[in-house]
Amino acid sequence: MSRIGRKPVAVPKGVTISIGNDAVLTVKGPKGELKQAIDRDIKVEIKDDEVIFTRPTDQIRHRALHGLYRSLASNMIRGVTEGYKKNLELIGVGFKASNQGNVLDLSLGYSHNIIFEVPKELKVVTTTEKGQNPMISLEGIDRQLLGQVAAKIRGLRKPEPYKGKGVRYIGEFVRKKAGKAAGK
Repeated sequence: MSRIGRKPVAVPKGVTISIGNDAVLTVKGPKGELKQAIDRDIKVEIKDDEVIFTRPTDQIRHRALHGLYRSLASNMIRGVTEGYKKNLELIGVGFKASNQGNVLDLSLGYSHNIIFEVPKELKVVTTTEKGQNPMISLEGIDRQLLGQVAAKIRGLRKPEPYKGKGVRYIGEFVRKKAGKAAGK
């Protein structure tokens, strides 16, 4: 029994939701517009500033999709009203980040700089303050895209467990291992 799928999604003022004949849910708000294709088995009803999702049977597939589409719709509504933000920090000697528009130039200790093009739907800001680690801030309305891009940037130099160097999310805890000298 999906508890998440059964909960109706509240629609705040200033947000319009519509479902087309091709089963595409469209959410428009002050920050932009998002679209999501909905499986034909899941029924979507929009009444009284609420979106309700119902499933036809209790098959495993229908139960999984029921909660999934409710969560996606909730994320879309929050995205067009508040937006999402992810912050990454570069920890390591000589690690640098700069951007020109949506092109990110990263120096992560390799023999060459990494040029990373951020999708135009996201806004990227880099900050470098003296005595602080360089930071990359990503903002956007699409939670899935934001998380994917942040994970790709982090994957360019994951935090290693011995010194903790690498790209990590703000607030991420990296468990450190003892080196080989600790074994003696």
